[in-house]
Amino acid sequence: MLRRLAQPFWVLLAIIFLIEAWLWDHLEPIVEKIVAWIPLRQFKQWLSERIDALSPAMTLIVFAVPVIPLFPLKLFGLWLLAHEYWATAVFVLVFAKFAGVGITAFIFDVTREKLLEMRWFEVTYDFIMMLREKAKALVAPIKQRIREILRGDGEGWSARTLRLIARFRRRVHEAR
Repeated sequence: MLRRLAQPFWVLLAIIFLIEAWLWDHLEPIVEKIVAWIPLRQFKQWLSERIDALSPAMTLIVFAVPVIPLFPLKLFGLWLLAHEYWATAVFVLVFAKFAGVGITAFIFDVTREKLLEMRWFEVTYDFIMMLREKAKALVAPIKQRIREILRGDGEGWSARTLRLIARFRRRVHEAR
């Protein structure tokens, strides 16, 4: 009984985890394009050379510090929410989230090899990658069902409703 009640909680956590992973995967190329557009490529090279001279523990500080300035921005977003500036608050919080993930992806790309020299970091990294795969496996049937519903496959009410909407849209477009 308790296990059945916990299942939606784990699915929700898996979805949140996968959203974070998706953001990470999709923001890294965007950051790379920004790096190519402005002289961050030289900064990345310079930073990489400096990190080579650091110990793994000092590299961890380099990895952690860049997201600290975003904390006040997130607090500002929460203040905006508390004062009912909904649109501005959402914009600030989404910007802070994207900036945080983008900066972290950029810095992690530069510091990864050095950080993985620390055994505990390597174990944590492997654990997170394993969680990511388990989350994908947990959410995969749900994603497949959503795709089937959106395509109109199946016999459920949602599939029938979507087929009806698609038929209606076709008729409207044919009437033009």
